[in-house]
Amino acid sequence: MSELSINTTQNVKINFKAASAGERIGSYFIDFAIKMAYIIVVSGIIFYWAELDRLFGNLDSWSRAAILLFFYFPVIIYSITLESIFEGQTIGKKIVKIKVVKIDGYQAGFGDYLMRWFFRLVDITLFYGIVALITVINSKKGQRLGDMVAGTAVITLKNKINISHTILEEIGEAYVPTYPLVIKLSDNDMRIIKETFQKADIKDDYETIHKLVSKIESVTGIKNQSGNSKDFLRTILKDYNFYTQNM
Repeated sequence: MSELSINTTQNVKINFKAASAGERIGSYFIDFAIKMAYIIVVSGIIFYWAELDRLFGNLDSWSRAAILLFFYFPVIIYSITLESIFEGQTIGKKIVKIKVVKIDGYQAGFGDYLMRWFFRLVDITLFYGIVALITVINSKKGQRLGDMVAGTAVITLKNKINISHTILEEIGEAYVPTYPLVIKLSDNDMRIIKETFQKADIKDDYETIHKLVSKIESVTGIKNQSGNSKDFLRTILKDYNFYTQNM
């Protein structure tokens, strides 16, 4: 299994393991089974229950193709839709515990998923997955052609070290920060804040959470505007990531 080292925008190096060919194949067949189940159900509805096969006999080939495309379009956009919604995962990837990430440390976006989806035609569809299998096995980062073009890789989430062990927080492109004074804190400060908050949150240790909020307010001059200590700490973490990414 290939090692994959990602340098985040906060210059934090995270070591992952690229998903194996077996994991990716397993994910593919789970998704394939879901899509086939959809096709079987929809075909049963439109051809037997709705008896559209009789209507088809009176339509030209273009009209029939348009109707079929309408009903089966969800299968075509299955992977790009779910990867965009679930941030790099389809149902198959969730079950197998693998995920699409950018190799430069940024969150993969719709354009990246679109590029991967487009290259599925070459990687998987035209040559029955042979191209994808060969490139994944021979690539140092376990990438297929679509990954190479999009600058992405598929990692396994079964590692002991993952993104939650760092100061990195996932924020969207439209994120609007609340506390500019958060830049008074250092990477080490944020790492301690995040680790302390995560432990206290799991245990519902409100005393520690309140102390953490008070300490941040006294050091930075920030005042909690949300009225909720947990929401305040989550915002602090995201704001710090926002400002350090754009400095």
